[in-house]
Amino acid sequence: MKDVSVEDLGTAVVQAVLERTEIAPHAIDDVLFAQSYANSETPCIGRWLALNAGLPIDIPGLQIDRRCGGGLQAIVTAAMMVETGAADVVLAGGVESMSRIEYYSTDMRWGARAGTVKLHDRLDRGRERAQPEARFGRISGLIETAENLARDFAISREEADEFAVNSHKKAAAAWAQGKFEDETIALSVPQRRADPVSFRCDEGIRADTSVAALGRLNPIIHGGTVTAANSSQQNDAAAACLVVAEDKLDQLGLEPMAYLRGWTAVGCDPSRMGIGPVRAVEKLFEKTKLGFDDMDLVELNEAFAAQALACLKSWAWNDPARLNVNGSGISLGHPIGATGARIMTTLLHELKRREGRYGLETMCVAGGQGMAAIFERAI
Repeated sequence: MKDVSVEDLGTAVVQAVLERTEIAPHAIDDVLFAQSYANSETPCIGRWLALNAGLPIDIPGLQIDRRCGGGLQAIVTAAMMVETGAADVVLAGGVESMSRIEYYSTDMRWGARAGTVKLHDRLDRGRERAQPEARFGRISGLIETAENLARDFAISREEADEFAVNSHKKAAAAWAQGKFEDETIALSVPQRRADPVSFRCDEGIRADTSVAALGRLNPIIHGGTVTAANSSQQNDAAAACLVVAEDKLDQLGLEPMAYLRGWTAVGCDPSRMGIGPVRAVEKLFEKTKLGFDDMDLVELNEAFAAQALACLKSWAWNDPARLNVNGSGISLGHPIGATGARIMTTLLHELKRREGRYGLETMCVAGGQGMAAIFERAI
């Protein structure tokens, strides 16, 4: 989808929400969208998408960035707006076109006196500069943070590869069983010398992979555990939903899928950013008086296999029957700003199929944060 712009990705899901809910566009009070790698091509992405999707001009929009947790933050911020009475209906979600993240220069505003002008890769630069170097020292990127956790928790390369293989097998089975059909839309992808292609199914899933096959890959850092195959994929995606005041549901002819029971965000050491979900979930359980035994499903975003395994070991909890049952970042990808909204969508659909009550969503965040939320299925 490298030729599909972020505005087209986001507009497609905004229009799909309008079509599927049949809500009158003028009933929407605000549009909140996360985007972690924003630029001036589509500034203030929430407002931009509202206009591009044909919503009334008087509907405002907002851009949100909590990096990997941005999509979830858009949803909980929308919920807070509704809870305070500031809005009754908010369209919330996230979008990221990682294929089109640009290069940029900080040398050109006042002109370069002589010599070479440096271009930065915004994608890599965002990972390298996720924390102040003066305080924490140089952290080469997120791979280094995952390797730190692999050492801290004695996670082997084989453990990481086995975790990755299971993610792919679960995602492949979910697609084959049609589990994603109700929560996805096809995109029309333009071709240079041919008719547009209808893009419907994730292309990064490897149903036939094995621990032996993954074991043949070289680690990204010499002597480490992290490879391209046991890390999350870089993806282009968008996801969106409606967050609505409960007393407006009947008036708008809407049936809720779930309620936001509680949420948290915490900070942690940037050099071990992947451990962020541990404290975020613990804090959330303290606030809600719930625990893993109450959760019918758990979605822990797979930024890296080593990172996810470190969290599971810290919790002393790992139930494959409830954890990432349809795959996660390693198999489905991690389109940064969209991931939180995508995970929630998959979680709610699976809760409905299982007739479960509570679902937990949690993720680590670049720069040293963790985020978590509990959703309760509407019955």
